Amino acid sequence: MSDLDYPDDLRYTTDHEWVRESDGEGVVRIGITAFAQDALGDVVYVSLPEVGESIEPGNAVGEVESTKSVSDIYAPIAGEVVAVNGALDATPELINSDPYGEGWMYEVRISDMAVLDGLLDSNSYQGQLG
Repeated sequence: MSDLDYPDDLRYTTDHEWVRESDGEGVVRIGITAFAQDALGDVVYVSLPEVGESIEPGNAVGEVESTKSVSDIYAPIAGEVVAVNGALDATPELINSDPYGEGWMYEVRISDMAVLDGLLDSNSYQGQLG
């Protein structure tokens, strides 16, 4: 495999996003995986959804621009955007250096935490990377 990291406490999508429960009150934090940032290369710009925006699974909610390409960010779950990572405006490279920490993208309030059970665990995500 690779030396990229996929923490066990996260859920993953086949579109290379991760989801982490952040407060236990229906809010989750979302970002892109180490695989995604590695494939993109050096990130130079990030476009994120607006706070208050309602999102639906599979819909594009922003994009990541790197020195190689521009890729859409897809919503892994439905809900309302309650926060975005403003630090990415000035330092988008946080996505490369710390994709699961300072490089998080946005937070969503979801009504049913059970939807997280439908996402991939770390082993399943790594298995589908081929």
